[in-house]
Amino acid sequence: MNTNSDFVVIKALEDGVNVIGLTRGADTRFHHSEKLDKGEVLIAQFTEHTSAIKVRGKAYIQTRHGSIESEGKK
Repeated sequence: MNTNSDFVVIKALEDGVNVIGLTRGADTRFHHSEKLDKGEVLIAQFTEHTSAIKVRGKAYIQTRHGSIESEGKK
């Protein structure tokens, strides 16, 4: 594992925020998921196995490139 990989901080702004890790390779697949309630924080890392992170629900997301707020469920 590359310990110099980027970290992502995700703070749930509502109950039921889903954070899903997606694999690398020819077939992108879900390999891990977490459900966060309002106020919970998850610190995730991109690794040799994780190429993308999907956030579903209203959350504050911070990376070294900046921050963004995802939209809530409608």
